[in-house]
Amino acid sequence: MMRRKLAAGNWKMNGLSTDLAELDRLITRHAAPAVDLLLCPPATLLAAASARLGNHPLLIGGQDCHAAASGAHTGDISASMLADAGARAVILGHSERRQDHEETDQMVRAKARAAHAAGLTTVICLGESLDEREAANTLDIIGGQLSASVPDNSTGENLVIAYEPIWAIGSGLTPTLDQIGEVHDFIRTRLERRFGAGVGRSARLLYGGSVKPENAAEIFTISNVDGALVGGASLTADDFSAIITALEASTT
Repeated sequence: MMRRKLAAGNWKMNGLSTDLAELDRLITRHAAPAVDLLLCPPATLLAAASARLGNHPLLIGGQDCHAAASGAHTGDISASMLADAGARAVILGHSERRQDHEETDQMVRAKARAAHAAGLTTVICLGESLDEREAANTLDIIGGQLSASVPDNSTGENLVIAYEPIWAIGSGLTPTLDQIGEVHDFIRTRLERRFGAGVGRSARLLYGGSVKPENAAEIFTISNVDGALVGGASLTADDFSAIITALEASTT
């Protein structure tokens, strides 16, 4: 099954209105991208970023949402609010949310159900710590997160999985190609077993964790890597564009 590749950028807690000039440069360089593009700026920039796109196919996404549709949750943002601001997707379960806000797999699952109900695609993040990797527990950890974080109403259209080993995020360290491939093949097998071939083979699997222009091309050669969730390198059009170009080249 051919899956359209996806390059997703996560700005995290970075970006002011002036930084949207980077978005302008990106969509100018990739006016007709051969892959899907997703950019997740901070919530303060969602509406402004969406308004700048015009007819460009790049999607705007949020970085988190609340599981409730509304209510007394000061400082939180619901999935429908993201959609109202122009978002088409949302990142959920990122390791920084799991660590900084003590998010559990069950919380991620509830948020994903809410996001799907609001019509958003979910990019659900999974990843092991360095201790877990060194103890050879990676697949057990990933399997548990996958089972508990992904809701039953997931489809090939509304579910994206991002494998981001915690020890590689922002560290400059990257797993070997074999290590990445092992995890991505494992995730694909588990999705097919749980959801059947239709969903299991159509859901896209992204790699994240110190993806940069220098290593993107070789990462995109790995089986079942359908793109990347990019952190720091997505902050500038130059770096993110180079990764997008490498992903486009992998489709030919």
